[in-house]
Amino acid sequence: MQNQPKLFLIDTLALIYRAHFALHKTSQRNSKGLAVGALLGFANTLVELLDKNTPTHVVAALDTPQPTWRKELYPLYKAQRDIQPEDITTAIPYSKKLLAGFGIPTITLPGYEADDLIGTLALQAQKEGYDVYIVSLDKDFGQLVDHHISLYRPARKGIPAAIWTIPEVLAHWQIKRIDHIPDILGLAGDTADNIPGVPQIGPKTAQKLVNTFGTIQEIFAQNDTLAPKIRAKLLPYQAQALLSKALATITTDAPIQLDLTAHPYQGPNKDYLVPLLAELEFRALTKRLFPDISLNNLPLWGAKTSTLAAGSPTLAAPYATYATKQPHYTALKDPQAIDSLVAKIAKAPSFAFDTETTSLDPYRARLLGIALAYLPEEAFFIPMPPTKEGVRQCLKRLEPIFHHPTILKIGQNLKYDLLVLRQYDYFVSTPFFDTMLAHQLIEPGTKHNLSSLAKQYLAYAPIEIETLIGEKSTQQLTLDQVPEDQVLIYACEDADITFQIYQKVSPELVQKEVDRLFYSLEMKLLPVLVHMEHIGIAIDTSLLAQVSTSLAKELVQVEAKIYDHAGLTFNIASPKQLGQILFEHLKIADYPSKTATGQYATHETALRKLIDKHPIIPDILLFREIKKLRSTYVDALPKLLGPDKRLHTSYHQGIASTGRLSSTHPNLQNIPIRTERGKAIRKAFVPAYDNYLLLAADYSQIELRIIAHFAKEKRMIAAFQAGQDIHTTTAAEIFHVLPEEVTPDMRRKAKMVGFGIIYGISSFGLSQRLGIPRTEASQIIQAYFQKFPAIKAYIEQTIASAKTQGYATTLLGRKRFLPEINSKNAAMRGFAERNAINMPIQGSAAELIQLAMIDIHAWIMDNQLPIKMVLQVHDELLFEVDRSILPAAVQGIRQRMSNALPLDLPIEVTIGTGKDWLEAH
Repeated sequence: MQNQPKLFLIDTLALIYRAHFALHKTSQRNSKGLAVGALLGFANTLVELLDKNTPTHVVAALDTPQPTWRKELYPLYKAQRDIQPEDITTAIPYSKKLLAGFGIPTITLPGYEADDLIGTLALQAQKEGYDVYIVSLDKDFGQLVDHHISLYRPARKGIPAAIWTIPEVLAHWQIKRIDHIPDILGLAGDTADNIPGVPQIGPKTAQKLVNTFGTIQEIFAQNDTLAPKIRAKLLPYQAQALLSKALATITTDAPIQLDLTAHPYQGPNKDYLVPLLAELEFRALTKRLFPDISLNNLPLWGAKTSTLAAGSPTLAAPYATYATKQPHYTALKDPQAIDSLVAKIAKAPSFAFDTETTSLDPYRARLLGIALAYLPEEAFFIPMPPTKEGVRQCLKRLEPIFHHPTILKIGQNLKYDLLVLRQYDYFVSTPFFDTMLAHQLIEPGTKHNLSSLAKQYLAYAPIEIETLIGEKSTQQLTLDQVPEDQVLIYACEDADITFQIYQKVSPELVQKEVDRLFYSLEMKLLPVLVHMEHIGIAIDTSLLAQVSTSLAKELVQVEAKIYDHAGLTFNIASPKQLGQILFEHLKIADYPSKTATGQYATHETALRKLIDKHPIIPDILLFREIKKLRSTYVDALPKLLGPDKRLHTSYHQGIASTGRLSSTHPNLQNIPIRTERGKAIRKAFVPAYDNYLLLAADYSQIELRIIAHFAKEKRMIAAFQAGQDIHTTTAAEIFHVLPEEVTPDMRRKAKMVGFGIIYGISSFGLSQRLGIPRTEASQIIQAYFQKFPAIKAYIEQTIASAKTQGYATTLLGRKRFLPEINSKNAAMRGFAERNAINMPIQGSAAELIQLAMIDIHAWIMDNQLPIKMVLQVHDELLFEVDRSILPAAVQGIRQRMSNALPLDLPIEVTIGTGKDWLEAH
């Protein structure tokens, strides 16, 4: 029937939760500090739903705070769930307002869950001739699906929206009848809702039972035909199985009636919705819904209203595009035309450039061309010859601008472009401006890709690379297979909008007071990282092959021990199977932890808490360690060698909130050093030449020195100035003994509390780490603060400052915003307070080593020294050094690392050398 009315029933809270957990890491807030990420995700889901499906009727259901009939029937129902996140609690009343603004009625009923209201209305509407669509990702709703009732699953994580009818539901649950879903849940249970089910009966066994015998009632009625093992598991839990089925069954007869004919969907209420969207600062959504509305007086999301001038650029959607703007983009192939452009740019203060290549791997990419822009909405593309020598000759024509000592070279993710050019032995001179890194300082925790920045600052949607080369797949093209006229537009657009974004973000750096950090640290560090990454480091592949064979044998032995402990074989790598073995088969914990999805928690932290409960736990942890070392490093590293047979990690600025560098492809910062297996991997890192050694320079106890500096703690400063062992000194102070009377156990405890204070450790946390009673841990912390009162004062002042400002800062002014610092939720507030304590210390330590890297690099380059800085790992720098200048290298590196940042106490640098990384460290 063409005119069949369509009713969409929205599981409101489920969609809000989905949006919250998809976006909560970015902590998106408007200028008033209201968390709006979940609301934006929810609103976008509504818009997509309404735009693509043209419903005749829409109704949203919500839970109420009152206990439901399920809670009364089974008090432990959903008892394991975490407290509702504060951001969701805040979002719920706004979600009701959003629904009202979209013209969607909301229904609630004390004593019933939203599921029950949806189930009741779905059946009522079906009987009245409606096609019903239940909007939720909860697969339990499958039990309601019928010939005119479907499950509408909204788009998520790149997966398009889907509609499940009877075949899709039956296929998912692997059953023959829809009404058997509650029986599956009654037998197997549902950890998400804490429905107990029958112990040791999993989903696959439940499926076999219901497909063979029918309902739970029918299964128990035929129990004499069951296999003896299954019958022994089922019979003691007949009542629990029936209870579980009742809990899993969605009510379809709740005492609610809605006259759908009186509530047809008529679209959003503009007069109600626009002011609400303005309050939430959803500019793009407002323009999408009401294209004719002016947004000049609507605040930018996350900006202070007072900073906006009339006529500021808006975040409008639909956005402007190349087709609507028609900028002036030109290809230049004639040498004279290139020289003419270069002469013009040489008179400009700045220009943006972008390389187009055949690969995201700079060491294997072929340079196809370079785009240049020095005026808005105008750019030029210079195609490159196919040969390496031809590219070098073409690049020479650009030397007057790329080698110019004062012209600002602008790029987005500039490190990639510089690395590509380095493959042609082409160096670009400073100064630099990277728009991505600038925005990371201006708005940390948000998106910094070119498309996002173009939409935010220019209300412009750039061409996506996928439109040229296709989606990611084995058939995806490379840019050299794309018509040149398309590459021209794509490349020029990138350079053009990067230049325009630079014009917007450059003054923002000053406004946000992060310009000093950007120019004096981030932009000076950029060419240092390019040089380090380009050089790479050598590894001994034959040694790694031997380590791999040894680890493989050890893995087989540990695997056998685990199976012996369990009494059966299973997939150790499967968290689900492992959880069932540990907590259902072996029953090693009465109340095991569970994940957000309701599965047994089997991650490392959870297992370490159970390490004394059963001998299987240490072996599982060992199994994981060996497997990870082998797959992540031993077997993987040789495959990642570049064409020069060296390993080239990629360093990332601005990813970590503290400013520490992160390393990927491969990550060389997580190789364990304390285990013999980890040491064997470090032994494989070697100098490339016989006359070279590796030199490792490591800051000693730098975080403790920095907190002593911040706090002006006289006793700690005096100990560092006297060259005393700080942990022995601390132990002597808190245990009231002479330094020579400090035992190894005392020093261990003092070391743990000293470093733990930096991370806001509690007495509970210290007791867990040291394996001591909580009262003793509390006494140690109290004694520490009594002996070092300035440390306690610093911590209290830091937290108070963060509560007032909303962020914590490092020595050079890097900010970490802490929106939960004043949260009513104690857990969230405590997490933010610990970050407020730790971030200035860790961040300042990162700044110290990065400033040292800049100084050391300049010293090496200026003096053309046979020294190569090859790795940075936390507080350590690794160098390849010619043996002939080893004493000068040690002195020069130590001097520059020690003086990188002036502190109130000496900075100690430990230096070692050797024929491999292990020996040097």
